Amino acid sequence: MRFGIFIPQGWRFDLVGIDPAEHWRTMNGLAQRADAGPWESIWVYDHFHTTPVPSAEATHEAWTLMSAFAASTSRVRLGQMCTCMGYRNPAYLAKVAATVDHVSGGRVEMGIGAGWYEHEWRAYGYGFPEAPERLRMLREGVDIMQQAWLTGKATLDGEFYQVDGAIVQPLPLQDGGIPFWIAGGGEKVTLRIAAQYASYTNFSGDLEGFQAKSAILRGHTDRIGRDFSEITRSANYNTVIGETEAEVEERLAAIEARLAPHLGDKLEGVMAGYRAPGALVGTVEQVTEKLAAVGEAGLAYAITYFPEAAYDPSGMELFEQKVIPALG
Repeated sequence: MRFGIFIPQGWRFDLVGIDPAEHWRTMNGLAQRADAGPWESIWVYDHFHTTPVPSAEATHEAWTLMSAFAASTSRVRLGQMCTCMGYRNPAYLAKVAATVDHVSGGRVEMGIGAGWYEHEWRAYGYGFPEAPERLRMLREGVDIMQQAWLTGKATLDGEFYQVDGAIVQPLPLQDGGIPFWIAGGGEKVTLRIAAQYASYTNFSGDLEGFQAKSAILRGHTDRIGRDFSEITRSANYNTVIGETEAEVEERLAAIEARLAPHLGDKLEGVMAGYRAPGALVGTVEQVTEKLAAVGEAGLAYAITYFPEAAYDPSGMELFEQKVIPALG
């Protein structure tokens, strides 16, 4: 199994209490730590406002961080989970990503999805199209980016995007262009787009959900004649780990106390996410066993989110020392 890790950027209130002037030092320190460790990749979210409660707390922009991490690290791959197609013109995004690929020496991943955070869409003036429209935008955008990265030029007279010989030079350093991670588990559209374009998918991380989405993805690849094994399946995991169950509970209590002043009546729902089947919360043995079971079902890439990373890296260290060696 391969492993990635999210770098806190504020979106999930994971930099609160840290002076904003120290945010880059904190984020970059964690990125460089991952670069020197066993992680294959580092990730950020593509959002502008905190969640689930919009606030004045900092949320750092994803592609700016991609460029910065490209220059400050040397080994880890760089991803977003996931870039919202509706936030940037796809030809422009293809150009940005190709430039970052050069800065990084060919280490960029393109996590891409249709977007969902309505408040954020409307606040930034993007409207909020219905889900079918957002998914058609995703398909058109991926088509444009694929053209750009394979040929250096893109043309599409689409429903949402019109580009006419948009030049994207230089091409990305990576042969075949930047790999697509098509994120989301929508069974009729998103997984069909993934079957056609994706090098990686990213959907439900609990065993039952993962198996169900995998079966649907296989059906789509079979219908278009693509080898199902060409697509690496990944999942994201809220991760809180300890040597004992008591330590795990202490960590959860600390997370809850830090979030409580900011989330109001949303706190209970957020903390419930750490008890959900798709979370990696438990002792080393429990977390390893859970990941191993999903791995047996075909999970090849786990991307972990440690909510305490900016304050206490000991959970990350425990995962690095005991879980990755057992499964990697």
